[in-house]
Amino acid sequence: MKRILTIALLLPTTALAEAYDRPIPQPQTETAEFWFFVGSVALVLSLVAVQMLVSRR
Repeated sequence: MKRILTIALLLPTTALAEAYDRPIPQPQTETAEFWFFVGSVALVLSLVAVQMLVSRR
């Protein structure tokens, strides 16, 4: 009986929990945009190279 009473007393405290506050994303820095651009160009160049190798067959 004590366990049920203890559990019953603890349950309402979870209802008083703080609401979820969504994190705000930080803006991209110029350095991050530069490296994203470099990575994108490298990906496109590698895809072109693979296409050239496959089409030679």
